[in-house]
Amino acid sequence: EAAVTFTLLCSLSLAGAVAQWREEGCVAVWLHVPIFQSGFAAAAASQGFTFHHAEQGSSTLTLWLGEGPSRLPGYATHQLGVAGAVLHESTGKVLVVQDRNKTTNAWKFPGGLSNPGEDIGDTAVREVFEETGIKSEFKSILSIRQQHEHPGAFGKSDMYIICRLEPSSFNISFCQQECLRCEWMDLGELAQTKLATPITSNIAKLLLYGYREGFEKIDITMREFPAVSTGLFYKLYHRELPESYRSIM
Repeated sequence: EAAVTFTLLCSLSLAGAVAQWREEGCVAVWLHVPIFQSGFAAAAASQGFTFHHAEQGSSTLTLWLGEGPSRLPGYATHQLGVAGAVLHESTGKVLVVQDRNKTTNAWKFPGGLSNPGEDIGDTAVREVFEETGIKSEFKSILSIRQQHEHPGAFGKSDMYIICRLEPSSFNISFCQQECLRCEWMDLGELAQTKLATPITSNIAKLLLYGYREGFEKIDITMREFPAVSTGLFYKLYHRELPESYRSIM
């Protein structure tokens, strides 16, 4: 009974606010509801609000007040996975792992999901260290895979980026909760073995080509530029331009 009264009071109060927003010409409303006030979501729904997304401590609802269908952007259409191909150039060996709790124990590059606000290269370096204990430095992007209806992405599309990393330590101390095995494997062997995932085999061949012929033939490198928004920056990834083109205004 108390919950019903609370919902009714919230609904009446919100109805007045919605009427005022319409009068002021607002096109859309974003409503953030803390988890401990989740009962307010029912009141909001009675006024036409719908869920947009939820995080650990709150949910966000929206109400479109403009003409025609809602033009508000969707949320979390993709998840981003990043792996690091750590190549020890002096030995020609690359760091690989086998995941624990997998039906097929195939070799792959260590990696995982990127955190919100985390750069691609930082994700690769962090995940490699967490899984293998190897410290490394981001050098380039090698490949981008796009996959829809990924079984581990909650119905969202999946982007998977593999980076080339340069190691600064070499003694493996892998996470036994995540990894079954971890080792430095000869790059040529990884490119030919049938015991690797398909994408790992393909990227091993690409990496072998760059190792033999020059990484400039395969690297997608990063440059940072100031964004239009004051004080912000963005990172642009592309093949390296010749020096003569970089100075063109």
